Amino acid sequence: MSWILTADAIDGLARGAAVLGTGGGGDPYIGALLARRAVDTHGPVTVIGLDELPDDALVLTVAMMGAPTVMVEKLPSLDEVVAPVRALGASLGRAVTHVACAEIGGVNSTIPVAAAAALGLPLLDADGMGRAFPELQMVLPTLYDVTASPLAFGDEKGNVGVLNTVDNHWTERIARVACVEMGCSIMISGFPMDGNIARVALVDGSLSHCVAIGAGLVEARAEKTDPVARVVEIIRGREFFAGKVVDVERATTTGFARGRATIDGTDGSLTLSFQNEHLMAESDGEVLVTTPDLIIVLDHESGEPITTEGLRYGQRVRVVAAPSDPRWHAPEALAMVGPGYFGYETASRRFDGTREPVL
Repeated sequence: MSWILTADAIDGLARGAAVLGTGGGGDPYIGALLARRAVDTHGPVTVIGLDELPDDALVLTVAMMGAPTVMVEKLPSLDEVVAPVRALGASLGRAVTHVACAEIGGVNSTIPVAAAAALGLPLLDADGMGRAFPELQMVLPTLYDVTASPLAFGDEKGNVGVLNTVDNHWTERIARVACVEMGCSIMISGFPMDGNIARVALVDGSLSHCVAIGAGLVEARAEKTDPVARVVEIIRGREFFAGKVVDVERATTTGFARGRATIDGTDGSLTLSFQNEHLMAESDGEVLVTTPDLIIVLDHESGEPITTEGLRYGQRVRVVAAPSDPRWHAPEALAMVGPGYFGYETASRRFDGTREPVL
């Protein structure tokens, strides 16, 4: 069923996407500003479900690639957002019919809103992950042999390019070099899909899910109930730690924000390892949760999501784990997004503590 995403609904979408973004995907406030400006200028965006997508559609994903820490100071413009979409449509020789989110985390949930508004195209109520991941090939369409290329990219200076690569991993490698050279933050558009493959390969209903999370947070605070508990209920997760941030190590390297955060609680300490997104949580040498399931840091009182670039000494936080899309736990998916891919020598730990085989 289609619905209209107005400027008023964008804040809820951004807030919910920051929760599902597991600390990555960029500052949701910046993305919301860009999306609201686009909607105010060009009008509301129509959001359609995958079941309404025509078979002969041409769907393109739109996203920011790079380090979220950089995007805070290098704000994108609407021209920068739409340039890769137009370049890719020209390269394919077909009219783009629909826009989709590559991931449902942070700014990458709202940048496609801006693109859809500015281009006058419908936006899919779906995304490629159901969360956020740091590398371009880490989307469910990769598991369905959907190629990222041709991939278009552009920066704030007006530089635009189109890549044609042999596979999605090479698309990531080459685009990442371009991203670093272009200031560690660029706009990209890729993963061209028709309606048949998009219905199978994407995560259905993810934008609606984000809006529900954002609304739940606001309603819980208005009702003076626990907003963190409300989030946990909506995402079917569990709260597994609470405490104060006592240390954050963070650096922007090779186009990623990498680091660790330490949180002290009444029953010990928790260490979070991240590469744009939180990838592993361990306490006193025991691994509690890992990618691909979600590790989410929320403000202790307000329940507001805290991104990895927003972590600061002294913050009182609560840490929540939630299940990822079940397809991420297939062996071929774990090889792409499990802890072993990121160099952690541990079995994947699901949000409920279940251990999976080491890959």
